[in-house]
Amino acid sequence: MISIDRLLPSDRPAWEELFRAYIDFYQRTEPDEMYVAAWREFEKDDRMHALGAKVDGKLVGITHFLFHPSTSAPDRDVCYLQDLFTAEEARGRGVARALIEAVTEEAGRRGCGRVYWNTHESNATARRLYDRVAQNKGFIRYQIELP
Repeated sequence: MISIDRLLPSDRPAWEELFRAYIDFYQRTEPDEMYVAAWREFEKDDRMHALGAKVDGKLVGITHFLFHPSTSAPDRDVCYLQDLFTAEEARGRGVARALIEAVTEEAGRRGCGRVYWNTHESNATARRLYDRVAQNKGFIRYQIELP
């Protein structure tokens, strides 16, 4: 059985292991300070939020999300699901779907108008799930890195 809940201080080592694996998956490198700062924000649970998925008491999936205003619906915030990752041994068992559903439920409780996220076009495994639970609106993301 999959349980979804806020992360506890005791989840910190397992969370970091999963988050580092997520960062590695996207072939990025982040300094240790990023993990410290992110965890600090998740503990505050104010601007950035995190949930964990556990199976038999073991953390096997994480998601990070935030709420923000939308110019096209100024009276309703939207929810950006920023990161989603499951341990390799937990894939195909409904963990990612359960995390998406939990974020969607939280967004609904907060009165949000939508939940959205990005993934890389090469992430075929995740995209199979995403195509079943959400609608691909066809947007392409551009970004400018700032120093």
